[in-house]
Amino acid sequence: MRLNIIKQRGLWWGISAIAIAISAIAMIFSYSQLGAPIRLGLDFVGGTRLQLSLACVATENCSKAIDVGEVRGVLGPLGLENSSIQVVDDYTLSVRTPTLSVEERTALQDALTRELGNFDPKTAQIDTVGPTIGEELLSGGVRALFAAFFGIVVYLSFRFRFDYAIFAIVALFHDVLITAGLFAILGLTLGNEIDSLFLVSLLTIIGFSVNDTVVIYDRIRETSQLEAGESFAKIVDDAVNQTLTRSINTTITTVLPLVAIFFFGGETLKFFALALILGFIFGSYSSIFIASTLLAWWRERQDTGQTDESISEVVSTETDISGS
Repeated sequence: MRLNIIKQRGLWWGISAIAIAISAIAMIFSYSQLGAPIRLGLDFVGGTRLQLSLACVATENCSKAIDVGEVRGVLGPLGLENSSIQVVDDYTLSVRTPTLSVEERTALQDALTRELGNFDPKTAQIDTVGPTIGEELLSGGVRALFAAFFGIVVYLSFRFRFDYAIFAIVALFHDVLITAGLFAILGLTLGNEIDSLFLVSLLTIIGFSVNDTVVIYDRIRETSQLEAGESFAKIVDDAVNQTLTRSINTTITTVLPLVAIFFFGGETLKFFALALILGFIFGSYSSIFIASTLLAWWRERQDTGQTDESISEVVSTETDISGS
């Protein structure tokens, strides 16, 4: 299988531009609705989260699904009407409130029990995170992302050249932005919240993507020595096609276990696996179709500029000779 990577770069850039535009719009809309580009979970904003399943789930005799309106009616008299409410699988309730004391949590559970019925104490989950800790987790995660970007620029600048590093970073931003945009859409449509595992997934995506890009850059450097005199666009085209099978196979073998985790790994790891699946696919795409084509485009511009400058020098020299 051979692709015309450079000749069809307009197609690859167009696909990425559409995906980035959709992601940006989703994040902007999320910010206007929720005050954050992505719906933040308890880890980042702090508060108390109660996840309760009706006792009838164990006996499989539930007749009525949990109604969000009824839950909102219970929270109102307790001063918690602005809490986040999510119903999972009809009979499991997840409520995120401001930080509650033990007495306040007990009062909330008692009120929900009176309105909705008994809950299974074995499946109850109650988490509390202070707002200061949440802010520290978020700021620390963002700093880690930028530190990773800076380290990659330094490493690739020494190993290759600075323009290689710049376009690798562009590809990484591409991967992170689209993944974040899709989770913004999930937050708006399904109420999905991101936690600290999401930042871990972004750092993992960055590592995977840059590794794939380095492999292609290495082959570009080797091919440029073997095909001296060829245009840089042809060198990039040959290098990418030589590594294409390796990139695809690596992505598939990495994604397959994550698909299994997504379907069978439980709720805690489900969206962590989803973020990695999406990020690894986008990372492979950006390494093949974005980082390489941008590098070829940039080198073509440089070569054109140098050619024009040489022609100008020749014309100037000939004019001086004829004038003298």
